[in-house]
Amino acid sequence: MKTRISLLLLALFVASCSEAPTEQNKLDQQNKLPQQKTLYLQNLAPLHPKKYIELPLGTIRPEGWLLHQLELMRDGMTGHLDEWYPSVVGERNGWLGGDGDGWERGVYWLDGLVPLAWLLEDEGLKEKAMPWIEWTLNSQTETGYFGPVPFEEAPEAEAGLQKTMRQDWWPKMVMLKVLQQYYEVSGDERVIDLMLDYFRFQLNELPETPLDNWTFWANRRGGDNLMVVHWLYNLTGESFLLELGDLLHEQTFPWTEVFLNEDCYKGSDLDHLYPYNTQNRYPFDQELISRLHTRQLQSFHCVNLAQGIKEPMIRYQQDPDPRYLKAVEKAMSDIRLYHGQPQGMYGGDEPMHGNDPTQGIELCSVVELMYSLEKMIAISGRPDLMDHLEKIAYNALPTQVTDDFTSRQYFQQANQVMLTRHRHNFYEEDHHGHTDLCYGLLTGYPCCTCNLHQGWPKLVSHLWYATDGGGLAAVVYAPCNITARVAGGEEVTIREETSYPFEDKIRLLISSKNPVSFSLHLRIPGWCSNPELKINGEKASFEVEEGMVV
Repeated sequence: MKTRISLLLLALFVASCSEAPTEQNKLDQQNKLPQQKTLYLQNLAPLHPKKYIELPLGTIRPEGWLLHQLELMRDGMTGHLDEWYPSVVGERNGWLGGDGDGWERGVYWLDGLVPLAWLLEDEGLKEKAMPWIEWTLNSQTETGYFGPVPFEEAPEAEAGLQKTMRQDWWPKMVMLKVLQQYYEVSGDERVIDLMLDYFRFQLNELPETPLDNWTFWANRRGGDNLMVVHWLYNLTGESFLLELGDLLHEQTFPWTEVFLNEDCYKGSDLDHLYPYNTQNRYPFDQELISRLHTRQLQSFHCVNLAQGIKEPMIRYQQDPDPRYLKAVEKAMSDIRLYHGQPQGMYGGDEPMHGNDPTQGIELCSVVELMYSLEKMIAISGRPDLMDHLEKIAYNALPTQVTDDFTSRQYFQQANQVMLTRHRHNFYEEDHHGHTDLCYGLLTGYPCCTCNLHQGWPKLVSHLWYATDGGGLAAVVYAPCNITARVAGGEEVTIREETSYPFEDKIRLLISSKNPVSFSLHLRIPGWCSNPELKINGEKASFEVEEGMVV
């Protein structure tokens, strides 16, 4: 059993003459607001400051086995999905102006394709992504609406296509995340203009057409909308965005209240209060909400929970009541107790289904929970969330996709003995021809075919964070290279040489053009009881406080 991790730091000072700004310098400047006192995009008052600050896409570059993983994505499904699945993510897609699929799947693919393209600096992938981005930026109407054009008359149904629900708020939330990432690498001001106009549109329309007006998915996932509103507020300081933030929280499923509920059914065999897809709409029935608990089977959809788990913490930034933090802490504990699985996930096939090792785990819930953890780490700085992210990334995520990244499972199991078409103890059992465990492009249900691509690229972007005082924090270890500004605006490069998690040594080679002093936060994994730190080859004394060495 591993108990030791070795952290080896080598500091290098590289003298040089002044140089022209690098591309990273330029991108950093685009992501720096004049009134911001921090080097990167910290929360703007009155939002509560984040513990750690996310770095712009491209600041961290993968190396070693992690780079190879992204190259497999490029050569496999991610880089070729428009060719392998053209009926949905081909030229007929509504997000390209077509008459075909116009809901979530196309933008799901973009949410992984865009970060992959720019992390690899792959022109071919960028050429695949840009038509979607350009069409979206040009799609906005005078009202502020953007996205697929709604049909005047109901279109003819086509098997495998989600052609309707084009006005639904939910898929817009995914594209907002895509555009945010694109802005980080491009500085394209059209993104800011579109978001400002769209959020004014939301503020005007939501009172009459709330988040669940078209589907319940949007109100379960309203936290994804809210976090982009906060991001835009930090860039622009537009006060109406905080008003919209209050409205989005009000119309989003009350995850905080549900997570804080005590289990009033202890000792009973009550399976669920009501199925997840029949729950009441906004304004929510508080009597029913007060009886919900994460222990209940079927009352929650596994992906909604993976996305909803972060909403209380996102809200905390605008309303810093400790109950929001407590809600997440209690929810994580309850989910682990009643549904937890050894790879860090939970039984949910698709409704929540307990901790029997034969229960299914949906791939969408894996990548969405990873993303939620990445967001919550920034807000709270909790090392247990870092441990949880690492466990899922290095156990659940690789299991569910083939080594060559050409096919995937809809569900995985902790105990996978037979990956065949036969009946299983799944709630979602009869709608997919019993193919949920089989590897394939469209086995089970196709949402995961499009959504899985965000997992690895977003992990790369969240291996490191900035600190409020001009430092850097390593929260998940993997081979990578980071070039970022630290205290005084000095640019440093840290090359992380390791094959972790396949070894327990982390070597950090730190270099800068000029002498610089900055804080370096290093996570000590929860599994490690005997860490070792060396600086320039010499053992160094240190103290571990709340899972971190500074």
